[in-house]
Amino acid sequence: MPESPAVTEFERQVAVLLEKGYPALTGRTDEEFAAVLAPLRAVVTGRDLPPAAPGRAPFVLVPGRDLAPAERTVPLLRLARGRKPGLVDRHYAEGELPAFVPTEQARPPGDPAHVLFDADRGEEFCGAVPNDAMAAIAGKDRTLLTIEEGVALVTQFPELLEKNKCFSLGGSRCGDRRVPALWISERAPKLGWCWEGNPHTWLGMAHAAGRAAA
Repeated sequence: MPESPAVTEFERQVAVLLEKGYPALTGRTDEEFAAVLAPLRAVVTGRDLPPAAPGRAPFVLVPGRDLAPAERTVPLLRLARGRKPGLVDRHYAEGELPAFVPTEQARPPGDPAHVLFDADRGEEFCGAVPNDAMAAIAGKDRTLLTIEEGVALVTQFPELLEKNKCFSLGGSRCGDRRVPALWISERAPKLGWCWEGNPHTWLGMAHAAGRAAA
């Protein structure tokens, strides 16, 4: 009996993480790292998944920050048609990324990894004030993406990060007016931040239906 599309996609995403070198980040073998993610297979197959659509992903496997911190995973990012490694913007002070933690509404449901469902890069919010975009998403009973979830989304679906369709990650904050964002700089993915009151025509606000852990 052929595997379901959800299982096929689950295995593809695990393979991507292995190919990217995630096991080495965690001091595990490929087999050990795959075993960490294996319980999420039942989470994926136990849900009704939305169909694939432009700018969206039915689900994304998200290694948690304790398993794969963003300062180590961002350099593994690549654009869909690029080879240059991702980078963290210089406007983040050295060692500052861990201060950007999930908001209460975007808190991961469990460690060491979880699944994000119906992830959307939020291009409908391009040009909107980030504060207004975040309020609109909350009113739709959707959730904002964290830094780790944004990195996971571009890791698995690099085509979702493209010119004039980049996105903020309002699910991670550090207590000030900065909102993390992923955009393209010098033909490479870049993790930066923008002010919560400053709109940009090329920057939307990523959101999802929800998240679940094993």
